[in-house]
Amino acid sequence: MTSTTFLGTGEMGSALAATAHTAGHPTTVWNRSPRRTQALRDNGITVAPSVSDAVAGADLVVVCLLDHASVHDVLDPVADLLAGRHLINLTTTTPDTARELARWSEAAGVAYLDGGIMATPEMIGTAASTVFYSGARDVYDAHRTLLEQWGTPEFFGPDPGMAALYDLALLAAMYTMFAGFFQGAAMVAPSGVSATEFARRAVPWLQALTPSVAEYAAVIDGGDYAAPGQQSLTFSDLGDIADAARAQGISTEVVDAVQRLIRRQVDAGFGSHGFARIFESIKNPVSTPGEAA
Repeated sequence: MTSTTFLGTGEMGSALAATAHTAGHPTTVWNRSPRRTQALRDNGITVAPSVSDAVAGADLVVVCLLDHASVHDVLDPVADLLAGRHLINLTTTTPDTARELARWSEAAGVAYLDGGIMATPEMIGTAASTVFYSGARDVYDAHRTLLEQWGTPEFFGPDPGMAALYDLALLAAMYTMFAGFFQGAAMVAPSGVSATEFARRAVPWLQALTPSVAEYAAVIDGGDYAAPGQQSLTFSDLGDIADAARAQGISTEVVDAVQRLIRRQVDAGFGSHGFARIFESIKNPVSTPGEAA
């Protein structure tokens, strides 16, 4: 079984380490705040007193820290000890910072795999967990058995930034979806409707609309925003929603953002095109015909 060291034992790092230990992998952890390792120590996991001690005997080093800067803070002083080892970075980074870490690793003689975790700590080790990877294929293949313990692994190719790109793109969809729910909940709140009561109606409504995502994707990929059967941008105007929100005394910022994307296309002469056309407003914010840079 792969001897694995985990650097960073926050909630996610602890879940990853505990799952590896349970699966039988010799597991060592290190954390800047030792108190965060006590539960793992109590579970029989080795706690290293320093980063250098943690990586010295490891075949694989897994990093799950706060951000890109913290990865360098922890790894730079032990770069010479990492040479010849495999490194998996599961810290949330941007595509560009993931690529920078891959270049740093190559210079240090370290085989680098980047990852994006599409799960909460509680989901690690369950069928609901998926983890994206990109970078060194040999690292992915060598540790596939371990990666499968955390969740369904998916490899996106040799570009180290692709896993982070998919991770952040899906999080963008998640956060804007939640913001839409919060907007609706805020609209009904002044009338005495609780968020829980609103959710009782919002959840089945949103679930019923989920298939529309794939339908919109087909329209975007085909580029035919004028095909029949689509709700037009003119009809999709969100003015009434914004007016109702203002009448309730709440913010219209979420609605305004979408309305601007719609108006950009309507003003450019595409009011009869389908709602999916706002994709073009997002993808090409200053290149839409008729819009000044």
